[in-house]
Amino acid sequence: MAKAFDHRRWIPAPLLPRQDGRDASLVFVIAVLCFLACLTGIGGLGADRAAQGWGRQLKGSATIIVRSTISQVPDAVADQAVQVLGQVPGVKSAIAQDRSEAEALLAPWLGQDSVLQNLPLPRLVNVQLDVLKPATSESMANALKAAGLDVTVDDHTLWMKDIGRAGDMARGLAIATFALMALSAAAVITFATRAGMSMRHQIVELLHLTGAQDRFIADLFQTRFAIMAFFAGFLGAGAAAGLAAVVRTLGGAEGLTPVLPIAWTDLLITLPCPVVAALVAALAARLTTLGLLRAMP
Repeated sequence: MAKAFDHRRWIPAPLLPRQDGRDASLVFVIAVLCFLACLTGIGGLGADRAAQGWGRQLKGSATIIVRSTISQVPDAVADQAVQVLGQVPGVKSAIAQDRSEAEALLAPWLGQDSVLQNLPLPRLVNVQLDVLKPATSESMANALKAAGLDVTVDDHTLWMKDIGRAGDMARGLAIATFALMALSAAAVITFATRAGMSMRHQIVELLHLTGAQDRFIADLFQTRFAIMAFFAGFLGAGAAAGLAAVVRTLGGAEGLTPVLPIAWTDLLITLPCPVVAALVAALAARLTTLGLLRAMP
């Protein structure tokens, strides 16, 4: 009885096994480091977006403190300030707060007892400015004082400087952390690849003794480790993107919290990770292989 034709017997076996138990630890380490690097990058983008958002909010608003005399009604004086501000160019809207809102602001420091009820609290007016041509603090103060009102204009300049410094620090820290994680990932990929290559020293030596060219041997191991690192980088980047997507979904438009808003476009930072991991591993494998071959007689 004739045997069935088996095409697999005519396919040459690969010089390197497709699966090697020693590669599992390397894949795990590369995946974890790529996950941390991508997660750090996404967090840095969120921190930068939060700082910019706080700056825009402060830049487009101002707070007016309106003080009244004993003979004046505080709420009436605040309403007058609102009317005056409505005539100032660059003011989009003005809303006066009542006494209960002022007491709520002071309660954390003075407590909610009878002390607040006996204090002559000034009224606050929240002003929204025109983004394109905002009113200056001088123009608002001059208009209010011309109407005979005792006011203090806070255009949040001091807070904007603090927010700017905090934003710069957050961006710098995020960039430094991301760079450190990326360099650490590259260093570990290089070290682990060289360690894996060292364990395959006998295979390299055998190929060398059988007459294989150095370039062929280097290409062989370079391709093997590049594919492995690409797969590991894909796992790490995919896990980071998945976690960021969950956070974005749970938090809505603000991400998980307003402190760290995450946008869907932030997930794009994970795309280059598998390619970068593959390139680093390929370079490390090639240099290590060529070094081993040079040391052979």
